[in-house]
Amino acid sequence: MNIGIQALGTYAPERVMTNQDFEKTLDTSDEWIVSRTGIRERRLAAEGEYTSHLAFRAVEDLIRRHGRSALDGVDLVIVATNTPDALFPATAALVQDRFGLKAGAYDLLAGCPGWGYAIAQAHAMVQSGLARRVLTIGSETLSKILDYTDRSTAVLFGDGAGAAVVGPVPAGYGFKSFVLGSDGSGGKELTLRCIADKLPDGSPIPERAYMNGREVFKFAVRVMNTATLEAIEKAGLKPEDIKYLIPHQANARIIEAARERLQLPPEQVWVNVDRYGNTSTASMPIALQEALDAGKIHNGDHILFVTFGAGLTWAASVLTWWQPD
Repeated sequence: MNIGIQALGTYAPERVMTNQDFEKTLDTSDEWIVSRTGIRERRLAAEGEYTSHLAFRAVEDLIRRHGRSALDGVDLVIVATNTPDALFPATAALVQDRFGLKAGAYDLLAGCPGWGYAIAQAHAMVQSGLARRVLTIGSETLSKILDYTDRSTAVLFGDGAGAAVVGPVPAGYGFKSFVLGSDGSGGKELTLRCIADKLPDGSPIPERAYMNGREVFKFAVRVMNTATLEAIEKAGLKPEDIKYLIPHQANARIIEAARERLQLPPEQVWVNVDRYGNTSTASMPIALQEALDAGKIHNGDHILFVTFGAGLTWAASVLTWWQPD
């Protein structure tokens, strides 16, 4: 069975926070932020607007684009998120209820690569016959967990959501490979407290998101290279076969390093980190939808996804694109 993305929708909150806004409260500047990250602005959820609300809006956009029938046969909902409304109920269960789906539902926590992990799980569930179609969402309100006195994290992240229906597609199309990886020894480099105050190795877990930017940067550059090449090889392809790269939108310099390693021209890589910052699990679906809206991706194109984040974790996949005209 060939399995791919049948429908897609996204949402970003209305509020825009620019680098100039941060200049008013932090010892930073637009030049400093742009030169190190490529970020110029990001979207922030409103007060009282949470991860479930953003997920609802992304599914509503999917319905607007593809019709309510796009959800027909969906019998599983997976929400990849690092900022769930609550530990329980699952945010996925709230989505299931909102849209009246007869479906199982659970949240998936895997750092920024969560949506990459979720689409791999959705693919496996459909392939095994445990599900017919899977509504696979990445949704984040990272603004709720940041320390806005810490310029090393506050300027990096934004809020957003993306929703995809994963299910059968015609022969020759769909996902060709998945690469999932983790290195828990680096867990202390990007962390946030839940119920413990320290990791098993004794490293403290802060109450607001903490990131060792230097170490995460080195890790990201390395796995962006190795994971992309592994995914291409597993798909039975060569780098020159890749038509478009949809990378995790965390840092423009990391994206540029991956592009150069793959020898792709700039016009074959979608970059929107300047406008959204790092939206974690929502990053790749938002980028994919924008590339589609811009007419950059067509049926039969081989698309390469790659993402990295807390865990430390990473994910990459190759998808041969298809959607009905």
